[in-house]
Amino acid sequence: METKGLNKTCCIYLYNMKTKKKNILHYPQLDTVLMVEEFIKEYGGEFKKRSLWEHLPKKTMYQTFCVIFDYLLESNKIAIDKKGKICWIWDPEGVKKYLSKTHLNWRK
Repeated sequence: METKGLNKTCCIYLYNMKTKKKNILHYPQLDTVLMVEEFIKEYGGEFKKRSLWEHLPKKTMYQTFCVIFDYLLESNKIAIDKKGKICWIWDPEGVKKYLSKTHLNWRK
């Protein structure tokens, strides 16, 4: 078994195994995932899913984009508003900041 390139697709592959996605023709590489993440961070709130894919700086297959999109959505890095526009919501530094404040309580 050859493991060349395993580190680039391992996270997405494990995500798809967890959610039992089938019929994936092409698993995205890390640079493609990062490109989509950076694009959403920069242009968050401007595009819906299809137009976001059309405006990416590097062309990708739509099915590959959908795998990345589903991964980002399920990992709570992006959100979709009422109008269907995509926004980046992942902020680990902001979460650490609020969790360190003792006067704030966490409710379930």
